[in-house]
Amino acid sequence: MTAFRLLGLLLAIYSSNISIILGLQFGPFIIPSFANGGRLGFSGSLLSASIDPSSRQVSFASQAPQSLVNLLPPVLKPLLPAFGDRSKEDGTIPQSDPKRTTSALEDFSLVNVETLPPPNPIPSVISRSSTVPSVGGGSKIDPTGNRNDPHYYPGRHVMVHLFEWKFIDIAVECEKVLGPGGFGGVQVSPINEYVIAPYRPWWERYQPISYKIYSRSGDEQQFSDMVRRCQRAGIRIYVDVVVNHMAAVGANVPLNGTAGSPSDPANREYPAVPYNRSHFHTDCAISNYQNATEVRDCQLNGLPDLNQTEPYVRDRIVEFMNRLIGLGVAGFRMDASKHMWPEDMSAIYKRLDALNPAFGFTAGASPFIYQEVIDLGHEPVTASQYTDLGEVTEFKYSVFIGLIFRGKLQALGLQSLTKNNATLFGLVPSQSALVFVDNHDNQRGHGAGGESILTFKDGSNYVQAIAFTLATDYGTVRLMSSYNFTDSDQGPPTDGHGNILSPGLPNTGPDACRNGWICEHRWPVVRRLVSFRNRVAPEPLTDVQTTSGTFAFCRGNIGFAVFNSGAETYNGFFQTCLPPGEYCDIITGGRVFSDCETTRILVLQDSKVSLTLPAFSGIVLDQQNRVW
Repeated sequence: MTAFRLLGLLLAIYSSNISIILGLQFGPFIIPSFANGGRLGFSGSLLSASIDPSSRQVSFASQAPQSLVNLLPPVLKPLLPAFGDRSKEDGTIPQSDPKRTTSALEDFSLVNVETLPPPNPIPSVISRSSTVPSVGGGSKIDPTGNRNDPHYYPGRHVMVHLFEWKFIDIAVECEKVLGPGGFGGVQVSPINEYVIAPYRPWWERYQPISYKIYSRSGDEQQFSDMVRRCQRAGIRIYVDVVVNHMAAVGANVPLNGTAGSPSDPANREYPAVPYNRSHFHTDCAISNYQNATEVRDCQLNGLPDLNQTEPYVRDRIVEFMNRLIGLGVAGFRMDASKHMWPEDMSAIYKRLDALNPAFGFTAGASPFIYQEVIDLGHEPVTASQYTDLGEVTEFKYSVFIGLIFRGKLQALGLQSLTKNNATLFGLVPSQSALVFVDNHDNQRGHGAGGESILTFKDGSNYVQAIAFTLATDYGTVRLMSSYNFTDSDQGPPTDGHGNILSPGLPNTGPDACRNGWICEHRWPVVRRLVSFRNRVAPEPLTDVQTTSGTFAFCRGNIGFAVFNSGAETYNGFFQTCLPPGEYCDIITGGRVFSDCETTRILVLQDSKVSLTLPAFSGIVLDQQNRVW
């Protein structure tokens, strides 16, 4: 949960019959602790966490989880040695350099994105439209009920989270970068009125005051204009919705919001909605995550917990979401879904309008729903309890891919992140999974995953993880677009008056993203990989080839990817499934006219290729980047 900011991949030392914790269980994996030198083993409990709302300090306790051997299906037990010790000598997980304030742009320089040919042209049905679609209410046709469809335009398969961006900047980005670059959609940060917190941290957006569309990103008119412009560029919009709770008690009464609305959280008074005490659960704090009722009916980190069973509360939530549907959005990220009852959410979803056909949606289409459910195992609230309602955020994906590309788990573990194998390893089915290398929570050490999570501060390892995520066939992919931060509470880049700064236009050379923004989605390597995903998405993942350090596969006969997540160089032959010829590696540069920008790969007559793969490297090929 976004305001949750609790659970991380921290391992503790525990003394009670067992002197140290030997491992932490995530799905089928035992993840080595700091204390055990990376060895697999047993411990006797689960991980628990608590937070002091006043000091914002997190404390952790542990209990020993089950053995990996007991949890693996029999058919997979022979693979157990593949997840052995890949740690450093002291057993610690590698950490990001805290002094590093630049991004992987150091390794993958930007070029002028306007000089690149669009790999996925804007659909003709959009480009022929000379006028902006009218904005009205959502369609009153009964929705189809399929909430797992992001409603991308044809040939587009990737969304990006433009975290904390202003609406006017998102509109320009849709027109200049995302549309021509083949992206499918944008997740925007919460757009409704929220508390104005001291020093303006990012998490203030997750403490609502009302459902008025008025945030640091802009007002309702600016939001509406952004949705229209993005739709004309072939980009769908998804709104991060916070309806589990309202703003917590602050230092002042009244506590004012971004639109100027007053509130009195201590007395549960939010007159701009309006909500009063009768619309909230009885006051209690979450202290035991083994109690599902407590998790869903008590306050998370001191945030007043709305009672979604109340018809009046449901009415206000449905009213807000339907207003956004009328404005042309394609769907919603449901924040803190883990802390709301599935039955209540189902009742709310069933009352949502069909998507607005004035924005190119099929008549009767249901909004895309993806729900934030942090499920790392061993709790009664699970992601599978929400998959009938829409997709869920699969946090285990972030943990596993981070551990693998940090060299903590062998490359064979990547098989858990493919469509056919994910459920065998404790992940939700592909059609129910929203996947990401990092998100705005766990890149700050919050939410889940701790120091296993890869971010823009991890350079080429992060790029390798993105490359795999866009090459595999598992889940709906969301990329992260960040700003630089040195403090986990730090808000977006601002001027001296607290106004969010723009990232700069995308035609300014190597420093295309300015003012402290990172803009991972603008990196040329990411743009090339998004195009690769769009080309291979219809093709099956076949011809999996593994060693202890490498993982390779084909995407039909049009794409191939191989990754060495080990600490040593690997030499060997791989089946690419591609026609013979010379190809340009997409990760290191791709094709420029009739030549390769950097790496040229020869595919032999039998479609095999001989490669020397340095440690923590990869190669991605497709027929679009063939030069001979």
